[in-house]
Amino acid sequence: MDLRFHGSKKGGHWNCLVLLIILLLFTVVFINIVLYVYLEHLYVSPSYPYADPSTCPQGYFKIGSMKNCSAWLTCQGINKEVRRLKLVGEGAVKKVYLSEWKGMKVALSQLTTPNLQDDFFQGLQMLKALQNRHVVTLVGHCQENYSILTEYHPLGSLENLDSTFSLPKYKNFNTWQNRLGLAIDYVSIIGYLHNSPLGTLVMCDSNDLDKVLSQYLLTSDFRLVANDLDALPLVDKDRGLLVKCGPREIIGDFVAPEQLWPYGSDKEFSNDLMPSYDEKTDIWKIPAVTDYLLGHVDGSDIVRFHLFDIHAECKKNPAERPSAQTVLDMYKRIRTLLMKEFSMSDVREML
Repeated sequence: MDLRFHGSKKGGHWNCLVLLIILLLFTVVFINIVLYVYLEHLYVSPSYPYADPSTCPQGYFKIGSMKNCSAWLTCQGINKEVRRLKLVGEGAVKKVYLSEWKGMKVALSQLTTPNLQDDFFQGLQMLKALQNRHVVTLVGHCQENYSILTEYHPLGSLENLDSTFSLPKYKNFNTWQNRLGLAIDYVSIIGYLHNSPLGTLVMCDSNDLDKVLSQYLLTSDFRLVANDLDALPLVDKDRGLLVKCGPREIIGDFVAPEQLWPYGSDKEFSNDLMPSYDEKTDIWKIPAVTDYLLGHVDGSDIVRFHLFDIHAECKKNPAERPSAQTVLDMYKRIRTLLMKEFSMSDVREML
């Protein structure tokens, strides 16, 4: 009797232990599922409110904490209501000033050289026509004094990404998830330009990596928006309309092969003889830009490994390269796959 009693008592302990292990496993898996779903919808915690300009009708904007849309500011509004604070950027075409409007920070761009006003106003027309969550928000413009007012993003251009992530307040955001999210944003913008309301547009200000990075702004919630839109020629294959990114010879390994002078160094470059090309030049550059965006953090090499095949597709002949949408779909699938894998890895470590 005693043996049976002790045996049943011992068996009861084992049953309790197994039940506890099952409950622990269930709890860990449940927590990871919740975390995974959360990360899928929000891979970075926004520090600032974000207003989507695409929720406003054409000619209106919403930035910061604004609850309602407001009409684009005109010359009168800019001159009376906008206070210029300091110079924060300067290029060949324009100077950019940090400014203030109704307590909110805005960027005031002003033309520097009158003979470049065509480029300046081309950028303005594109900005007006392409307002979308992928494009910096237009706040107002004044053609009389060559001014464009847009939403201000304090983190600046994408060129500052590594220095931004090195700051103490942002170090916790320097993860493969957030970096891959930026790559997804980048490809999303390319996809939007290739399927824009104006037609298929090519990002021509992209002859080297630094030039590409300077075209995009990093928002305070770690998203990307296109900023400089003055070099977006139109491709219309039905009409036989292709593009050339400028009248001068393009060189370097960064650009697509079809953008290089095809007749060798023995023949002097001539724009008339240079063949035209299409939007697939943007696809060729995606792997190099993504490689920069991924940086060197834990997990980034694993991401690169999973992106290898789609990036190889991007380096094929123009007709064989995937569309931006195809690349975007693959990026998103890989992110979902990796988040599942890393979640299960976390479960195994906890056990």
